[in-house]
Amino acid sequence: MPFSLHQGDALSVLAGLPDDCVDSVITDPPYNSGGRTAKERTTRSAKQKYTSADAQHALPDFTGENMDQRSYGFWLTQIMTEAHRLTKTGGTALLFTDWRQLPTTTDAIQAAGWLWRGVLAWHKPQARPQKGRFTQNCEFIVWASKGAIDGSRNPVYLPGLYSASQPSGAKRQHITQKPVEVMRELVKISPEGGTVLDFCAGSGSTGVAALLEGRDFIGVEKTEHYASIAADRLTETIRETLTQDDVILTA
Repeated sequence: MPFSLHQGDALSVLAGLPDDCVDSVITDPPYNSGGRTAKERTTRSAKQKYTSADAQHALPDFTGENMDQRSYGFWLTQIMTEAHRLTKTGGTALLFTDWRQLPTTTDAIQAAGWLWRGVLAWHKPQARPQKGRFTQNCEFIVWASKGAIDGSRNPVYLPGLYSASQPSGAKRQHITQKPVEVMRELVKISPEGGTVLDFCAGSGSTGVAALLEGRDFIGVEKTEHYASIAADRLTETIRETLTQDDVILTA
């Protein structure tokens, strides 16, 4: 199978994977952002932070959203150190974040041994305007590499700005789900036939994008409900992309 999906704690799962088994780490960790006070940080769930009261359908919560910045930076450094071990030399890492956690994320990725390469922007056209203020319609993707990048190994020319709306209605299967069209562009940083790792897989959008673009995928998701959704989406993607040449008939 071109994908494997693990339901469990990311640090525990990654510790059991072999060195140099992935080409790119592309993930959307819990931001742990938006709390102006200790009470806001510790009492609001991810669901309360990222969904409105008029959401069209209920979405299950996920854990890991109540750390302060220092704790978040420590956790992210730990897990990105483990991800660094799993990544081949010259491989890459892409981490989603917001403006509040951008400095912490760039610190953590460097403390974990990665070479910080820059910041990409994801523009969200349907963000809510704010009277008398600038619209907060961008999230960011910190990207880095494990040592030098050999451009001839994967000669792509990728943009630094992506514009797409978050899935809505019945298509929205996770509180912080990212658009597959954005993820399909991002996974191209991994060479064709390479392996993409997402240790906060959510509903599986990174994996779906990787499979559609001819990459293999390793996913880890802690929440059982979302791991089940991801498994269904990945399996369905495999079914949709199979061609006659991929199927071997036996007597």
